[in-house]
Amino acid sequence: MKVQKRSLPMQENINAFMRVLDATDNSTGGGTASSVAGAMAAGLAAMVARLSMDKTGLAPREYYQTIAEEAETLSAELFNGGREDAAAFDRVTEAYKMPRDTSAAKDLRVQAIQKAMKHAAEVPLSNAGRCRRVLELCRSLEKSFNTNAASDLECAMYLATAGLKGCAANVRINLPYIKDESACKDIEERLESIIG
Repeated sequence: MKVQKRSLPMQENINAFMRVLDATDNSTGGGTASSVAGAMAAGLAAMVARLSMDKTGLAPREYYQTIAEEAETLSAELFNGGREDAAAFDRVTEAYKMPRDTSAAKDLRVQAIQKAMKHAAEVPLSNAGRCRRVLELCRSLEKSFNTNAASDLECAMYLATAGLKGCAANVRINLPYIKDESACKDIEERLESIIG
């Protein structure tokens, strides 16, 4: 049996991501890592769904096709969500660097910080919702799937759970900095509805 070697570009991409993640610049941190965990979970869910297609005694092909397609979409959205999380952190950093030498400049800075902090909470909130949906897809697969991929489905569930919890932590850490109590309460309530 010939063993297929993994492509070098994949290894280079993983290495590049790890170099960014373990750098002292913390814009790519827990929020990005959590989102990527969700993306990997979605990728595994899509794989399990595809491996379950056309297997005797399982659900119809269309059932798995629908799950695979949604999981692939979620995987792409969560990878992009990781980039959005890093960009949101950069916006907060830039807002804090704004000048405050005049009263008008101070006001503009405060407004920019508040806008950036809300965005920095909204991005992981969206990613948490996507991770939750990945977990739901995994639970749907759990009812009927190709058991040769049992460990893959289990890993997908662990990764989706980690992604969900990590994204939720990144929402919560930003809430104390949001002065708009109504906006803060709305984000908290939406997060609780996602976590369940």
